[in-house]
Amino acid sequence: MSSRGPGTGKGMPAGGSRKAGRARDARSGEATATAPEPERPLPTARGVDRRPSERRKGPALVAEGVTKDYGDIVALDHLSVKLGRGERVMVVGPNGSGKTTFIRIAAGLLEPTGGELRVLGAVAGSLEARSVTSYISDNPVLYDDLSVIEHLEYVARLHGAGDWVDRGWEVLERLGLDGRADDLPARFSRGLRQKTAIALGLCRPFSVLLVDEPFVGLDAPGREALLALLDEEAARGASIVVATHSLDFASQADRCLGLRDGSLAYDGPATAATVSQLVS
Repeated sequence: MSSRGPGTGKGMPAGGSRKAGRARDARSGEATATAPEPERPLPTARGVDRRPSERRKGPALVAEGVTKDYGDIVALDHLSVKLGRGERVMVVGPNGSGKTTFIRIAAGLLEPTGGELRVLGAVAGSLEARSVTSYISDNPVLYDDLSVIEHLEYVARLHGAGDWVDRGWEVLERLGLDGRADDLPARFSRGLRQKTAIALGLCRPFSVLLVDEPFVGLDAPGREALLALLDEEAARGASIVVATHSLDFASQADRCLGLRDGSLAYDGPATAATVSQLVS
């Protein structure tokens, strides 16, 4: 699914020749019409702490009696859980268990019908919570007429990321997208669109990263790159919450939450045997 931006992008070649050299200009720091040179020097991406400054201390995410009732179905039923800072948490369960609903409420995209969910002490969906939360959807919404690098610039600048050039190119290279930076992702395959969404989620500052089914459609190098990137973000202190059916993340997760019929059925270590049982 794509969302039409300011223009239609019709008639443009998949290689993005209408913006030839634009991504290369952005990387080299040369001023262009759409990628002006930053006013201050850009820090190196590696080792940079890109988390927003926080005054609050305590858990990264707290859900207290969170319920989502659609009338004919209860997607979440009085879910209560507390996630620590720097934790890598795997959320699993069969289809319809409430995984995506939980992630979307935490991201501020859905409002609970009962209970409360807070991110770093701020109510989910508030400006304060959104400023520290990055969300990677399983169904990326991309503009028809923006190239990959333009998407990265837009998202990064929107969230005040002054180091978007260095960080953006690092992530693109690791995901194997650096050669497609001038292309229009709205025309990409499922896997390339997912890689683009991952790059967008990682190029902005955040303290909590919420990811919904990120491994679907990724090739083996893409899965390996994503797992390494998630580990690095956790090492920097970010809390990582991944909803998935895949066992790829199980060996790296510190904790597993198993949902069934909207309720918490398991909270403990993320072992392959446990995950397999929870998703069946």
